[in-house]
Amino acid sequence: MSHNRYFDDREVRSPEEREAEQLQRVRDVVAHARSRSRYWGELLADVDPQAIRERGDLAQLPLTRKADIPGRQAADAPFGGMEAAPMEELAHVFQSPGPIFEAAETKGDYWRFGRAFWAAGLRPGQLVHNTFSYHLTPAGMMMDSGARAVGCPVFPAGIGNTDVQVEAIERLRPPVYGGTPSFLKALLDKGDELGRDVSSIAHALVGGEPLSGSLRDEMGQRGVQVLQAFATAELGLVAYESEALDGLITDEDVLLEVVRPGSGEPVAEGEVGEMVVTVLRAGAFPVIRFATGDLTAFLPGASPCGRTAPRIKGWMGRANQTTKVKGMFVTPEQINAIMARHAEIQRARLVVTREQEKDAMTLHVEAGTSDAAFADKVAESLQAVTKMRGDVKLAGEGELPNDGKVIADERSYD
Repeated sequence: MSHNRYFDDREVRSPEEREAEQLQRVRDVVAHARSRSRYWGELLADVDPQAIRERGDLAQLPLTRKADIPGRQAADAPFGGMEAAPMEELAHVFQSPGPIFEAAETKGDYWRFGRAFWAAGLRPGQLVHNTFSYHLTPAGMMMDSGARAVGCPVFPAGIGNTDVQVEAIERLRPPVYGGTPSFLKALLDKGDELGRDVSSIAHALVGGEPLSGSLRDEMGQRGVQVLQAFATAELGLVAYESEALDGLITDEDVLLEVVRPGSGEPVAEGEVGEMVVTVLRAGAFPVIRFATGDLTAFLPGASPCGRTAPRIKGWMGRANQTTKVKGMFVTPEQINAIMARHAEIQRARLVVTREQEKDAMTLHVEAGTSDAAFADKVAESLQAVTKMRGDVKLAGEGELPNDGKVIADERSYD
């Protein structure tokens, strides 16, 4: 780790050096996964790791789609054969929305968030106010281990309890926040409301949901520099912002591709496609050509900050109807589960909007009734299935668009 401008020297190496090193690590990961994991051994049975000599060769390897993992794991518990180590060698098992179960080891900064924290301004000894949950999903521990990799203590705040959190901020004076951008705003607003001094927070590393330009500007006016990272539970850190604020820089320990949605073929630079990621670690839970379902595009050239890794534009939507609301995935399967609870519903469509910098869900249903009590029951099911509150609006027969879409993301981040 560096105490200079960059987290380490790998961030400024030549693209040629990076490409050669990463391709060697891809060969190592593929060989490890084939020999240690039942799922990867079957999937990659016909792949010769040593034949992967250039980036284009990756297109010959099959994709593993995130959307397929819940079904695979349900049929072959607990991990669908994707693990490369027995249970007794694991440090943690997590359950992410889907559900998807992930295995994790304790090896320092396992999810590699130290690099993103360094770029966001964190320096050794500074206290991080971490508001990601430590329960079920690895989000809280991702940021926790990243902060400690920089040499920083962590206040494990989690989500909720805003009154208690702003009091802790006033007393502990943490200079750095970690969590979703909308909860950062909620905390600062609550501090203002209660007359608490929360001005110590000067830097924020945010993720879990898109960061709008208007919210970044508002936080900047309040003295907080907000930078974002893109990560998933399975992959850890994928890409992060630097002070240049010119795209997201890919992590040194992933090889990222942008492919045509529905295929594994790479698209031209600048063309929007699906993000496919290989994590360059030969550990207990290999991840090779993992199709995230998220859209992005490569940016030309290197970042003005001097880091030389490839850059992406950031999150540009979903390649399928699955979407993220308040940092949690909502899937068409969940909407179908809600309909199954209420036989009266003929059609349903979840509309996701953004109001006052917060995500909002409204489930529109055709059910042949205008009974408000029925709508309340459906709202209870919506919360039970998605773990989030939302409104329910009853529609008349034939009022919903006949386009096969059950989730409509109508948010704008301009």
